[in-house]
Formats: sequence, structure tokens, C-alpha cells
Amino acid sequence: MTTPAIPDHVSRQLAATPRAQLVDMLYQMLLGRRYEEKCAEMYALQKIGGFCHLYIGQEAVAIGALSTLRPDDLVITAYREHVHALIKGCDPGRVMAELFGRRDGVSRGKGGSMHLFDKDKGMLGGHGIVGGHIPLATGTAFAAKYQQKDYVTLCFFGEAAVNIGTFHESLNMAALWKLPVIYIVENNRFGMGTAIERSSAIYDVAQRACAYDMANETVDGMDVLAIRDVIGRAVDLARRESLPTLIEARCYRFMGHSMSDPVHGHYRTKEEVEGQKQQDPIKQYFEYLKTAGLATQALLEELDRKARAVTEQAVQFAEASPEPSADELYQDVYAEPYGPYTRSEQ
Repeated sequence: MTTPAIPDHVSRQLAATPRAQLVDMLYQMLLGRRYEEKCAEMYALQKIGGFCHLYIGQEAVAIGALSTLRPDDLVITAYREHVHALIKGCDPGRVMAELFGRRDGVSRGKGGSMHLFDKDKGMLGGHGIVGGHIPLATGTAFAAKYQQKDYVTLCFFGEAAVNIGTFHESLNMAALWKLPVIYIVENNRFGMGTAIERSSAIYDVAQRACAYDMANETVDGMDVLAIRDVIGRAVDLARRESLPTLIEARCYRFMGHSMSDPVHGHYRTKEEVEGQKQQDPIKQYFEYLKTAGLATQALLEELDRKARAVTEQAVQFAEASPEPSADELYQDVYAEPYGPYTRSEQ
């Protein structure tokens, strides 16, 4: 890979961001990659069941976006969310335990891969219904404004969700009521196996915000500092002026849609996937840091060893966690004061 020139947005971010945070972002990207690779391995060993959607190739979007947040800000996303949960602060062991369906999982083993929740960390899912969580993000943003608080909500979803009615209803409300929410379209081009040009009358997804007089921008989703630059401005707009933004992050997944989908499948060629891997977001970011004199190959290897160790520890934690008891079926069915519903109350 050739050494890239330093674009203006990269220079701005390198100058404005402490080196420790820049290095931590590199570690987070490596952790996301190694963690997802391990998830693929555990799925093949039948340790993880059900659906499992991996984030390999898209790490720059979550890491760049979440690097702009405060701890009290909220994240709500779709089902390709393992990395979002890790970066929002969820314990890697408890996330892996959830994937294993174990009692110590972040959702107590009931949610699995697609439903990772940790209210204390501001991670509000993990949602399996395409587009179903977009109104929920609009609701948390409404709550912030109603309560006169200045936290913001980041809402992630794929490009296929922009054809869902709730997307349009939510953006209309957010613009009308001036809500502090940033809608982030992780446009990896394929909704399962259907290319966006076959499913959408408009290719530039960000332009859909024009119908709601909403700020919008398209960004290179393979460039973590470009994401940080764009999302940072959107977060500032939401926090200062309580205004929403639609961001289209154009990225690419190196894996299939889910573990049941071959990497190449019938809808894209091996040559296409390998070509996209030349724009690997981790390699690109490392080259920026190395060119600026902020990282070395030795540092990269050290961070990679740490990421692998954390991932291995997460698997060990998940393996040691017990299966949920049968009584768990009756827990979390009703909200207080009507629950929890137990066998003795039948």
C-alpha cells in the first residue's frame, strides 16, 4: 500500500486531537477487527447460534463517530453492532457471553448477536427489525430536548433502511421539532445481496434529507478521521442548536451480509471484494499516523497483541459463564410495577 498524502481533514484532526486519543482509536479499530474475526471462528465452532452479522471492513464508521461523544450521549443501531457496543464501553467478555447466549451477557443471554444493550453505557441496541429503531432514536432525542439536557443521540442503520417508512417519518419529526439526533447511514452498498442502485431511485442517500430541510453530508466511511471530522461537526450542531443531521458514510463490508452468506456470493465478485480491501480502513489510518510521525510498526504490533489478548479473555469469560436457567423465561416480561412475572404468580 502506497503512503497516502495527508488530506486537509486529516491534518485538522491530527492537530486537534491528543496523540493518546489517536493511538487509542487505532487500538479500537484493531480490537473491532480481531473481535469480529474471533466471532466468525466461534460461529464456525457452533459456540454462537442464530444470526451473526460481522463488521469487518466498516470499523472506521463506528470508531470515528463514537470518538466524538461524551459518556452520557446515546447510541442506537441495527444488528451489525458488536463493535459499536465495544466502543461505547460495553465489557468485551459480557458482549461475547451474550453472543454465546450465556447468563452473564449484556442482555442476560436473551438477545444474542443482534440485541446488545447496556443502558449504563448508553448503548441502546442492537435492533433486528430493519428501520425499526430509527423512531426510537428520534424519541431519545425528543426526551433530551423535553428534559432540557444536552446529550445527543447517534442512530446507525444501513442504506436499505432509507426505503422504510419510519425513516421518513422520523426525519420529518426530527427536523420539525429540532431534535439533537444524528442519523448515520452505513452505506455498504448491499442490502443483503441487493445493490443500492437496484433498490433506490436516488443513489446519493444523503440528499434525502433535503426533503426535510435537514443538514446532510456524504463522507468516506473507510477513513476514520473523515468520519470523526464530519460527525464531530454534526454532534456540535446537535448539542449547541438542537438540530438533526443525516450523514451518509460510504463503506464496504469485507464479509458476507451474515455468517450464512458467502463472502463473495452471487451478487459481487472476488475481484470486487479484493479491490475494496486495498482501502482497508485500519491500514489507511495507520499510514496516516506513521506519515505524521505518531505511530510505528512496533506500536501497531503491540496494540494488535493487546487486542488479541482482550479478545481471547472475552472468549474465556463467555465459556465460563453459565447457561441461563429456565426461570429466566419469566424474567423481563413485564415492566415494573407489573413484574417480574414468576412461576409462583401463574
